[in-house]
Amino acid sequence: MEQLKIGDVTITWLNGGVIHLDGGSMFGVVPKPLWSKKYPCNDNNQIELRTDPLLVQVEGKNLLIESGIGINKLSDKQKRNFGVTEESSVEQSLRQLGLTTDDIDYVLMTHMHFDHACGLTKWKEDKLVPTFKNASIITSQIEWDEMRSPNIRSRNTYWKENWEAIVDYVVPFVQESEVVSGVKMIHTGGHSDGHSIVLIESKGETAIHLADLLPTCAHQNVLWVMAYDDYPMTSIFQKQKWIEYGMENHAWFTFYHDAFYRAIKWNQDGAMTERIERQN
Repeated sequence: MEQLKIGDVTITWLNGGVIHLDGGSMFGVVPKPLWSKKYPCNDNNQIELRTDPLLVQVEGKNLLIESGIGINKLSDKQKRNFGVTEESSVEQSLRQLGLTTDDIDYVLMTHMHFDHACGLTKWKEDKLVPTFKNASIITSQIEWDEMRSPNIRSRNTYWKENWEAIVDYVVPFVQESEVVSGVKMIHTGGHSDGHSIVLIESKGETAIHLADLLPTCAHQNVLWVMAYDDYPMTSIFQKQKWIEYGMENHAWFTFYHDAFYRAIKWNQDGAMTERIERQN
């Protein structure tokens, strides 16, 4: 498992599963001849996307960013439609680190779309129960409200199977929340109305998890936003703000979805200066 140190913070990528989504949807109005030079697709025009949670360890606390796609949470039809080739093995990843799901103190949910939230619950016999029974689940108030009362567009991705069992575990915030020292969630909107990012700062070092504002390294261009974004102009504004902030502060940009890179650094000219590649 790949790791990254940010001051006193250790980040480890777990195995949350693999999906394949339509490349055109992932790159919105960007023509395929442009985006396909930066990110490959298969014969069905789908691109490979990881759904790998980030384990953040600091001050004796275990935090998880996102939760993976879970196990047996999708029907056979959904697996075909979303190109699922591997389900979650988060529990096995944690076991390799000497941990269990009971050791997770916080789960930071940048948003609650199915490919981020399915891992929050699991089947116990014929009932869905919380996967991380000792964890507080942190997400924005806007996201939590829409999760439970989706609109005609968002109801396809906000599923009751992913929230009904965790109602008592969710701790929503309004604008921003410092979960533990140096680890902050900030509401941005854009991809969803309640979308948030995670800012990690320790001993003069910085990592920024832009979640689905920057799903892959190929989305570096601030204008390259997804057709899945509910508020694309907000995505563009927030990408411009935070990518610039990251470049100025020599930050690592971390990924949940990228199939090739776990984290990268760009200089102020936009050139990649450091990278952590995903190992097979």
